[in-house]
Amino acid sequence: MAGKTAAGRPAAAKAKTNGAQAKEDQTTFAEHVPEGRLTAQRGLYAGPSPVVSKDLYSEVLEGVVNRGRDGVTLEPSARVSGNTYFGRFPASYWQRWTKVRQVRVEAVVSGAGQLAVRASDSEGEPRTIEAREVEGADQTVVAFDAKIDKFYDGGALWLDLETQAGQRLTVERVRWTVEPPAKIRPTAVTICTMNRADDCLKNLQALAGDLQSLDTLDAIYVADQGTDRVDSRDGFAQVAADLGDKLHYITQPNLGGAGGFTRGLYEVAGHTETEHANVLFMDDDVLLEPDLVVRMTAFSNLAANPIIVGGQMLNLLHPHQLHVGAEYARLNSLEPGVPVEHSLHTADLLGVDEETGKPNRQEKRLDAGYNGWWSCLIPYEVVKAVGYPMPFFFQWDDAEYSYRARAHGFPTVTLPGAGVWHADFHWKDWDEWHRYFNLRNSIITAALHSDFNLAVVCRTLMAQVVRYLLGMQYGLTHTLIKAVEDFLEGPSILEDGGVAAMQEIRAIRAQYPETKRHDATEVPGIASNDIGIINAAPRPALQRLILIKRVVDRLRGRSRFALGAVPSDEATWWHLALFDTAVVTDASQEGVRVRKYDRERMFELGKRAVKTLNRLRKEGHAVQEQYKRALPQLTSRENWKRLYRL
Repeated sequence: MAGKTAAGRPAAAKAKTNGAQAKEDQTTFAEHVPEGRLTAQRGLYAGPSPVVSKDLYSEVLEGVVNRGRDGVTLEPSARVSGNTYFGRFPASYWQRWTKVRQVRVEAVVSGAGQLAVRASDSEGEPRTIEAREVEGADQTVVAFDAKIDKFYDGGALWLDLETQAGQRLTVERVRWTVEPPAKIRPTAVTICTMNRADDCLKNLQALAGDLQSLDTLDAIYVADQGTDRVDSRDGFAQVAADLGDKLHYITQPNLGGAGGFTRGLYEVAGHTETEHANVLFMDDDVLLEPDLVVRMTAFSNLAANPIIVGGQMLNLLHPHQLHVGAEYARLNSLEPGVPVEHSLHTADLLGVDEETGKPNRQEKRLDAGYNGWWSCLIPYEVVKAVGYPMPFFFQWDDAEYSYRARAHGFPTVTLPGAGVWHADFHWKDWDEWHRYFNLRNSIITAALHSDFNLAVVCRTLMAQVVRYLLGMQYGLTHTLIKAVEDFLEGPSILEDGGVAAMQEIRAIRAQYPETKRHDATEVPGIASNDIGIINAAPRPALQRLILIKRVVDRLRGRSRFALGAVPSDEATWWHLALFDTAVVTDASQEGVRVRKYDRERMFELGKRAVKTLNRLRKEGHAVQEQYKRALPQLTSRENWKRLYRL
């Protein structure tokens, strides 16, 4: 384990910091000398919550097995495999990005049975590295050394356990350890929160409950931007006492996710004695696996060169699903979250691939374009070289920062097995006020980090306008137009960090009835019993022809259905264009939206969209240069200090 020496370590601050500005007695970050080997990850056999399947940590192949958080007991004639999402050691990533060429897996063993270290290759074919029989063990430490030398294109290591008839085996405190660097980087976790006090408190309690294992963690910053504050909860005083000097609680103006996460970078940069420090971003509403901190910080400590280390997202409503193995953005077509080649996406980690019949495990090593900030570690060297995040408020701040860092030689690595559970994205409706920031910031990011092909950008946006208008989403169309108009305003739109834009877009959208969600039995002006489901036809084979037909019908005011209910997953443009009124299920499944055909609004918004996109086509490159010139100032420490009102 990487210990922390008392000698030479700076004193830390008090747990709680009130007001917009942190106290001066903050933790002073400095590298420290390790004591012993560095834990790269723990071998756990159950998750942090009962809602999480233990099969994500180990798989019972045969017999009776009792699995706990830090250990497992096998009754006679049982087999357990660690070839699982959290059980695997991502050897391919360690071989590619670090200079570590050997990992030790050690365990405390009692009883009799077999322990075996096994490996896979890029195609998932297993092989045994070493196997060992134990007899009469009593809290005996068993250790294996495995080379990290045949994994460049893919593959992982894991620990398998087995008992024969008459044997009983208990294995505890499994640790994957590596030789440490000369000095350990200090790491600060930064949690951005906004009126999710209970969620944030739970994650602080999870960190406090596992603190003895998080020995690379020097500080935890909570940037509270809400009115329902975390420190108002009964459990806060206790978790503050448990975390002690590590916790720094800061209240500040609401500057969105970008402002909350950047505060951690700002504080660490202002209190570090070395450029070798890490800041680990973490969302407030995740179900946290604390071992993520161990895995990401160890990987960063041993990286051959500074890199951004991203954690993976698992779906909170479906805890066995991996959101994506690694992703990138198509900048000119404004598409985030595109899975890279060979990446798992919305994958059942306990299931098998329908085409190959093999288990859904990410065997091939992947190169990510960027990583979401649900969990993402940024070394201070990156901040020093490229500056702070853009004051985007939220949406695309993570992608923009990764692409800017990559241009300076700092790639992003999404580390398998470093996962947190976050609310499923496809259960969030697209037609919300935050879509403004998604659109506006995607255009700014494309302007900063691509050739900014305006023909492609404008064609992409026009296609969205047509789909929205056919689907009777007039508020969403206005949202898109406003996003483009504000991009064309230039960098001044970012001067306040997005506060005015948030208020303005909410006011604009309030003018459109279909942006409001209703209870399914209380739809305004429509009797609940009158709304029957009308299902959609399959995706048209001749989409362009159908699109023209639907546009012509809309222009002429012709429709096929006066009223009907449409399920969320069938709310396509080619189906909704057939309705006068459609009651569409919200993606959250918590209510419905009422979309009504409005010919006058359709014409008005269509004309305005064409005019705005023509402006973008003509003025886009000149505005692009404005953003590029403003980038150093927008991402400077001085600008964020101003936004924080420090």
